[in-house]
Amino acid sequence: MQKNVRWWVLSLAALFVFASCGSKQQQQQQGPPPAVAVTLDTVKASDARYNDEYPGTVTALNQIQITAQVSGYITGIFFKDGDKVTKGQKLYSIDAQVYNANYQQALANQAVQETNLVKAQKDADRYHELEKNDAIAKQQVDYADAALDAAKKQVEAAKATVNSVLANVKFATIYAPFTGTIGISQVKVGTSVVAGSTLLNTISTDNPIAVDFAVDQKEIYHFAKLQQQKDNAKDSTFTIAFGEDVYPYPGHISLIDRAVDPQTGTIKTRLVFPNDKSLLKAGMNARVRVLNTASAQATIIPYKAVTEQLGEFFVYVVGDSSKVSQRKVKLGTQIGTNVIVSDGLKAGEVIPIQGVQNLREGAVITTAPPQQQGAPGGAPKK
Repeated sequence: MQKNVRWWVLSLAALFVFASCGSKQQQQQQGPPPAVAVTLDTVKASDARYNDEYPGTVTALNQIQITAQVSGYITGIFFKDGDKVTKGQKLYSIDAQVYNANYQQALANQAVQETNLVKAQKDADRYHELEKNDAIAKQQVDYADAALDAAKKQVEAAKATVNSVLANVKFATIYAPFTGTIGISQVKVGTSVVAGSTLLNTISTDNPIAVDFAVDQKEIYHFAKLQQQKDNAKDSTFTIAFGEDVYPYPGHISLIDRAVDPQTGTIKTRLVFPNDKSLLKAGMNARVRVLNTASAQATIIPYKAVTEQLGEFFVYVVGDSSKVSQRKVKLGTQIGTNVIVSDGLKAGEVIPIQGVQNLREGAVITTAPPQQQGAPGGAPKK
């Protein structure tokens, strides 16, 4: 029994030695891994001109909603939808028959009260003359003075009523509050409107026109400097784009809001653009483009040279013996197919820009094209 066990142990040891020798021989036959074919590029520093972009909204510098100030029926509309209107232009009229009647009644009441005032004044004057001759009781004189004061107050109240009714008469005709563009009317002739609640239309200015966008609080100082230098801003200009179309006229900073929004950490900034051809309409979404030339002599590389791992960015750098090592970099703004590297690379270093997906740390590279399968020894036979 012991002989059998010993025989099995010796057999297993022999197999192990044979397998180890075979593995070493296979490794010796395979040799080191082949060099990875890549395309190289030398890192350069150059002036970077690019656009920082922000989402923006086109908005009118002045806009107001027109609502009815008196109740009644629309009796007239004196413009066409979308017209340019001027300040003071007549827009709507509301049936004012009731208000005119109330106005005439208020005028008549004022006249009555003024007549009563004249009578009370004469009575008071007469009683004071009689009082000088002790021909009338003091109490009668006091009554006359009180009646005169009451008559004066009644006249004042009547005048206030007249002014109030007159305001309603004036509100029955609606005029443009400023020069601008009027929208589509929300009512037609004959529509019943209610004071303070019925929306009639909206007027807004459109030349010039504004674009609002949010700026991170870390950029406030930079934009404040641009605002101060807006008449001679050599390092930045402001444009807007809609898809691939860029609005042909540049704008300038009109204002920066008074405070930062504590919830978003941003501050509203407003640009103003000319709009002579009415190409911009309030409510449009736009991309605000700020031309940035602050990154002079920036390090720029092709974006395809960058690899990403767990939210961090790396490039392979060629070292001694044609071996590459992976290096972490900090990326800046992407400019077309290139990207600015703000930290991690310097001019003059050599990096692979093609074949990067086949690289590993310490891999050997070659710039020769890979050999075709089936022709390891040279060119394929004809």
